[in-house]
Amino acid sequence: MNRTLRITTFAASCALAAGLGLNLEAAAPASAQGAEPVSKTCREGPRSREIELQKIEPFKMFDNLYHVGPCYVAVYLLTTPAGDVLFDTTQEPFVDHTIANIRKVGVNPRDIKYIVLAHGHLDHVGGAKRLQELTGARVLAAEEDWKMIDALQGKTGNRDPKPNEMPKRDMVMKDGDSLKIGDQDIRFIVTPGHTPGVLSAYNIMLKDGNNTYKAFWGGGGGGAEGLKGAEVGVVNTKKIADIQGIQVNLMPHSWAPPNGYPGGGIHERAALLKTRKAGDPNPFVDAATWNARAKRTYDNETKRLAEEKSKAGAK
Repeated sequence: MNRTLRITTFAASCALAAGLGLNLEAAAPASAQGAEPVSKTCREGPRSREIELQKIEPFKMFDNLYHVGPCYVAVYLLTTPAGDVLFDTTQEPFVDHTIANIRKVGVNPRDIKYIVLAHGHLDHVGGAKRLQELTGARVLAAEEDWKMIDALQGKTGNRDPKPNEMPKRDMVMKDGDSLKIGDQDIRFIVTPGHTPGVLSAYNIMLKDGNNTYKAFWGGGGGGAEGLKGAEVGVVNTKKIADIQGIQVNLMPHSWAPPNGYPGGGIHERAALLKTRKAGDPNPFVDAATWNARAKRTYDNETKRLAEEKSKAGAK
C-alpha cells in the first residue's frame, strides 16, 4: 500500500471511528504509528464484544446493494426488480437491529425472496430462522452446512445466552447451481474447508450510476488441515482464481485476519465512499486487489499441498 493510500485510509478510519465512539486517532498521533482500522476493532480484541459498538447504521455500497448487518459480520441486501436477496443473517443479539436496518434503507422485509447462507457458523446463520419467518424467503445453503445448521438447534452462542433456533431446512445448493431473480443470474460454488460446506456466489452484478460491476461473495477457499484438506484447498482456490472479471469482493467479515484486506476492510472503504466526490471511483471496486488475493491464496494452498505430501512421504 503506498503512502497516499495509507493516509487516505487512516483518515477514513478516523472519520468512521468517530461515529462508532472509537478514539483511534488518539491511539495513533503519528502516521508512522498508524491507527487500528475500525474493521479490525469491530472483529478482534476486547471491544469487539461490545454489543452497542456493533450496532452500526446501514449504508448503501452500490445502487442495488446495502450493508445492513452489524459491524463485525456483513449482511448484504441485494435489490432487484423481482425481489431481493439477503446474504447471511448475523446472530443474536443483532437480529432486531438488522431487521431495523433493512427497513431503514426502504426495503419491506417481505420483498426479500431468498436468503443465502455462507456456511454453518452461528455468526452467519443465527438470524436465519427469524428472517425466514419474517420474510417468507427461501433459504439456501450447502448440504454439509445444513447439517451444521441443524446441529446448532437449541445450543447457545458466545454473544447471547438464549438457546438458538435454526431455520427449517430448505434449498440445498450444489457446485455450479445458479439463482435467477430479476436482473441477476447469480452463480454458486461450494468450497469446503472453513466448514464442511462453504457456499460462495459470484456473477453478482452491482450498479453504480451508469456502470455495472461483477462481485464475488463468500469464503476464501482454503482447505481443512492435513493432506486431504490441502488437496481440496488447491481445487477450491483454483476454482475461485479461474473466475474471470471479478471487480468487487463482498467480504463476509469486516476484517480479514491476520493483516486485513489490502486497501482497507469494509468500514475503511465505506468511509471513503461517504466522502467520494463526483467522478471518483467507488472504493469497493478493486479488481487488482481481488486478482492478487486470488492468486496468492491459490499459491499458498499449492505450497501447503507440497509440504503435506512431503510430510506424508517422510512417515
